[in-house]
Amino acid sequence: MMKHRQTRALPRLLAVLLALVVLTASALAEPVQETETPAEPYVELSTPYPSMTVNAGDEMTLDLSIDNYSGQSQDFALSVEEMPEGWSGAFSASGQRVSQVHARDGEVVDTVAFEMEIPLETEAGEYAVVLQAAGENFSDTLTVTFIVSAEELGQSSFEVEYPSQEGDAQTAFTFSATLINNTLSAQSYAFSASAPTGWTVSFTPSGETTRVAALDLEARTTQGVDISVTPPANVEAGTYEIPCTATSVSERMSFTLEVTITGSYDLVLSTPSGLLSLDAYANQETAVQLSLTNTGNTDLTNVNLTSSAPTGWTVRFSTETIELIESGATVEATAYITPGEDAMSGDYLTTISAAESNVSDSAEFRVTVKTETKWGIVGIAVIVVLVVVVVAVMRKYGRR
Repeated sequence: MMKHRQTRALPRLLAVLLALVVLTASALAEPVQETETPAEPYVELSTPYPSMTVNAGDEMTLDLSIDNYSGQSQDFALSVEEMPEGWSGAFSASGQRVSQVHARDGEVVDTVAFEMEIPLETEAGEYAVVLQAAGENFSDTLTVTFIVSAEELGQSSFEVEYPSQEGDAQTAFTFSATLINNTLSAQSYAFSASAPTGWTVSFTPSGETTRVAALDLEARTTQGVDISVTPPANVEAGTYEIPCTATSVSERMSFTLEVTITGSYDLVLSTPSGLLSLDAYANQETAVQLSLTNTGNTDLTNVNLTSSAPTGWTVRFSTETIELIESGATVEATAYITPGEDAMSGDYLTTISAAESNVSDSAEFRVTVKTETKWGIVGIAVIVVLVVVVVAVMRKYGRR
């Protein structure tokens, strides 16, 4: 009987133990509720690069960020708490100078910058700039360290991009040069050029039209200079060198330009006598002798003759294209001018031109259109006949 009771109690004990295990597992599976401690309000002024190496004369821009977690929106006054003597700087945003920044609670304002200039005379060493953003009951300071290196300045320079050019005697050559003042102080540079006799050389600041003999350049700055070179009209073919110099109190810098003249081109159109007028008759062709003289030092080829005459007139040439006119030589051609059949008596202008690929010239002829002589004779004959008739009539009736 006792044994039977123990057997029935065992399942109950196992059920109780199973229930305890389930309850324990459920309790362990429930997440533990952590109590978060509220963050303490703060404001932070920062920059991505709080320490940097620079050179004397550098212009710097520091990108700033203002983190506002003060618990309220507010305005922050920007100020410079500490800066080395002689240094200068200002706060800016979107290209404008600013002294205050508004930030909403929880906002990070990163559109502000601090622009500063390090004087040229700054000695090598470590310097600190302290900036501050101050709001209502909250403020923060930022210390930026600048390590100014001992910079070894190079020599100033005066250089030309393309020192050699080529063209004919009528070409105006222009060279682009660059003048660099790499010293620690402003300098005045005087320009000079040693050109062959008859050549002209001028210096003009790039982008301007005024010729100058000297330029003032601030320390460590660059200026473009355009150099114009014009050869004389009678220059012979060949290569010419033109030394150019920029001189300051302490420096003398120079380079040599090279100009290659391929030749001079010049052409004179006239007549053998130099007379540029003629008489002509309506609808009748009149010949005009032309002279073409090559006064340049280069042979001219394929010189074309053309004309411009009044409406209804025609002009033709014995040869429309002259194949060769040697340097210093004169070639003759004939122009045939025919006034229109309705041309009235009077003076008219006709232009004749001669052109080659490198040079051209023209001459303006005054053409006087006259009445035909035979019509004059006919007119005189009519007058004579009339006079004879009148005289005869007077004699006949005068005797009565």
